[in-house]
Amino acid sequence: MRILCVLAVVSALFLPTSAQDNSESATASKIVALEKAWNQAFRDRDLKAIDGLLDDRAVLVNDDGSMQSKGEFLAGVRESKASEEQQVTPESISVRFFGGAAIATGVFRAKGIEGGKRYVRRNRFVDTWSNKNGTWVCVSASATPVLH
Repeated sequence: MRILCVLAVVSALFLPTSAQDNSESATASKIVALEKAWNQAFRDRDLKAIDGLLDDRAVLVNDDGSMQSKGEFLAGVRESKASEEQQVTPESISVRFFGGAAIATGVFRAKGIEGGKRYVRRNRFVDTWSNKNGTWVCVSASATPVLH
């Protein structure tokens, strides 16, 4: 009887962790899907989709070190030519949680044409997502070239 009581208490201690792990796992899957949606929206120049993914106060740090607001980023996408960036593909994405924020890190590959020449670039990214009123939005994004 005593062993059953101890097992019941020990089992109860692990239930909240298991529920939290399942919740974090489901949210991490959602963040990964949002990252992929952003890549596709960027490739397709879908300004409405990008607008919905980025918080109005989002700050973006580009792979050349320049910074952009959401409005500047959207203007750059609007002004770009469809032939410039033909494919943006995530190679890896992982998500970690810190309080009410999710940090997505990984590598994406971009293919396109620049100055009439084809290119393939790999960038490591760090994107910070915040849950605002039940909707996850990106509040900060940065990309750094992978040179090796």
